[in-house]
Amino acid sequence: MSKTLIAVFLMALVTYIPRVLPIAVFKNKLKSRFLHSFLYYVPYAVLGAMTFPAILYSTGDMFTSAVGMSAALVLAYFEQGLMKVALGAILTVYITGCLLH
Repeated sequence: MSKTLIAVFLMALVTYIPRVLPIAVFKNKLKSRFLHSFLYYVPYAVLGAMTFPAILYSTGDMFTSAVGMSAALVLAYFEQGLMKVALGAILTVYITGCLLH
């Protein structure tokens, strides 16, 4: 039980530090346009870097994954809702997989 409590405490600490550190370091408003813009786009870049490989290897077939991703990008470009984009990509991958195999 004590190892579990230590593990929970350490996980809480590791989660808490990145949330509090920016508040402690950046007390005043950022004056640098570069730093402000960098911090604005970092979450999107990290999300893309984590998501993109998972998309390509999600079906086990790179081609069907790429076709589904393309369908999702087209639907998102035309500002369809999240549900339509997700279902359109899934349906495209399914149909492409059925046609190929």
